[in-house]
Amino acid sequence: MNKVLQADQINKHFRKPVNFHVLKDISFEVKKGEFASIMGKSGSGKSTLLYILSTMDTDYEGKLYLNEELVTGKPHQELSHLRNKHIGFVFQFHYLLSEFSVMENVMLPARKLALKSDAAIEHDAMEKLEMLNIAHLAGKRASRISGGEKQRVAIARALINNPSILMGDEPTGNLDSYNAENVFQIFKRLKEEEGLSLLVVTHDYDFAKRTDRIIEMEDGRITGNSAGSAR
Repeated sequence: MNKVLQADQINKHFRKPVNFHVLKDISFEVKKGEFASIMGKSGSGKSTLLYILSTMDTDYEGKLYLNEELVTGKPHQELSHLRNKHIGFVFQFHYLLSEFSVMENVMLPARKLALKSDAAIEHDAMEKLEMLNIAHLAGKRASRISGGEKQRVAIARALINNPSILMGDEPTGNLDSYNAENVFQIFKRLKEEEGLSLLVVTHDYDFAKRTDRIIEMEDGRITGNSAGSAR
């Protein structure tokens, strides 16, 4: 299996207050182990596209494939299961539950998927925290750690179900340059060592140019699809 994600002629309209054609004939794919970024000005349709690719928005025309399986048209319950199992998310804001411990936050998506015992999930969560050098924070409340640490916890949470693809919506947008670089290096390592596919919406050109490929968007269309320097 080579293609983890494939968009085929995706079109999206906002119907209210007036008809607005927000995404126009979007077609591209993300291969296994590829680190791709999506760039474009505000309003170009990047986040709307990511919402569709993540299966959360089903009101579109065209076809979406995940692991070479057509997911367009599947019922919401099935999509919810597929999303939790195969797609990890990292957002600009970490969305951690502040009263929960770091460990409990990381375990949440696996508990929702309910394929493993709690002890096995805890073991997996600790592995992810160790991989990201934050195992020492496991028992701390999420409200008690720094911004950079919170984003690493959010990455660990996104990885807990061993997804096929990690999607990010401005994952470094809220971080200083030191922590943004940290996140980039984590993503790069996930690609190189774990063979994970990544698709990241970003405004940060320095981040994007070091990914394998930059998908450029303007006015709801893909206007460029070029190789990054992948350093």
